[in-house]
Amino acid sequence: MQKCIFNWSGGKDSALALYYCLQNPDLEIKYLVTTINDAADRISMHGVRTELLIKQAESIGIPLYQIRLPEMPGMQEYDEVMHRHLAHFKNEGVTHAIFGDIFLEDLKAYRDARLSEVGIQGIYPLWKRDTAELISEFLALGFGTVIACTKERLERIVGKEISPELIDALPDDVDVCGENGEFHTFTFKGPIFKNPIPYKTGVKVFKEYKAPQNADDSCVSPTDQKCSGFWYCDLILA
Repeated sequence: MQKCIFNWSGGKDSALALYYCLQNPDLEIKYLVTTINDAADRISMHGVRTELLIKQAESIGIPLYQIRLPEMPGMQEYDEVMHRHLAHFKNEGVTHAIFGDIFLEDLKAYRDARLSEVGIQGIYPLWKRDTAELISEFLALGFGTVIACTKERLERIVGKEISPELIDALPDDVDVCGENGEFHTFTFKGPIFKNPIPYKTGVKVFKEYKAPQNADDSCVSPTDQKCSGFWYCDLILA
């Protein structure tokens, strides 16, 4: 068996990728690994409270491994922290790291380069799949997910649960899985969970992000650097 870590964001792509991996008897998933904004105590980028993340891991039944990061780490600091944790996983016998990426070539190349530094290989269960097919399959499997944050222009959908009707109403230039960073989600039910995660929506907050002076000094995908900010809907354990 291949001993793996699963890079868990808490969102729909992670959930569907994990669903596939749990069907594969050759994969042993040792940890769900999530990066946390230490100052806010929330999932990095998604802005979801850590207490909801912990409930997800408990319901899935795989140990959660939190990597704590400062609010806006530079690229060098981010790489150093991640390298240290990857080396730790390698020493524990981990040989593979699983991601829910779909088609961002630059992000995959970055991940594979960092993994190779410690002798770990990447696995991408959703890679190059059609995103319309993926979101349809996700919903057909009985998963439920709520939009936790969106780019500025998509404020109207933040805090809403994804449905076929919501997907059909998205602008034509928005990927239906949000693969270009248009939105991020929190998955609260589905076949990977023993029990649904009860949540309620709280306040909506807009947060502006200043682009780094050096474009290379950012942990954000290049497609996200053009965006001036994100709308976040606070999700609260019910």
